Amino acid sequence: MNQINRAKIVLRILNKIYRKTPIPLKHKNTFTLLISVTLSAQTTDLNVNNVTKDIYKKYYKPEHFVKIGRKKIERLIKSIGLFRNKAKSVYLLSRQLIKKHKGKVPKNFKDLESLHGVGHKTASVIMSQKFGIPAFPVDTHIHRLAQRWGLTNGKNVIQTEKDLKRLFPKKSWNKLHLQIIFYGRQYCKARECYGLTCKICSTCYPNRKKPMKTKKA
Repeated sequence: MNQINRAKIVLRILNKIYRKTPIPLKHKNTFTLLISVTLSAQTTDLNVNNVTKDIYKKYYKPEHFVKIGRKKIERLIKSIGLFRNKAKSVYLLSRQLIKKHKGKVPKNFKDLESLHGVGHKTASVIMSQKFGIPAFPVDTHIHRLAQRWGLTNGKNVIQTEKDLKRLFPKKSWNKLHLQIIFYGRQYCKARECYGLTCKICSTCYPNRKKPMKTKKA
């Protein structure tokens, strides 16, 4: 079975399981989604949502975070890992948005990725989920599953993104990246399945006998 056929199987199964794909990070507007994605590095969406549910009731604009300052931001997000670095990013990117973009989140990759603490993955989330522009954010879940399903060699997340964009229709990207994340959390977990037991792995590789080792992102 070649990559194209495996990609068709993946798309068929995921579309059957996940007809709707709500954004897992709770947010109030485009800016708060940008903040939540920034905060989500090396922690769970649940942890981020638990912290931000009270924050976003009062603070939901760049002006709010600049006004309260870094130390206050640190106190607000202290229960999240790497809170000092993340507070710095939240403060500085808020300041950049006010100075360079009139407080609005820019609608292009170049300007998004110029913001402090915003990388290509974060920019891709905003472009796809808030602006509806086709993008394929690749996180650790997607990088792992793409390897298990034989869709990429797993060299790095850049290569994985290129391979997935090549294999799947452009119109499917924005929904598909969330479907893969949901499936990875529910059926093809990092310390379960190992490329052997879930529906997609067993369909794509029915004769695989040994656990699949994947390269980290």
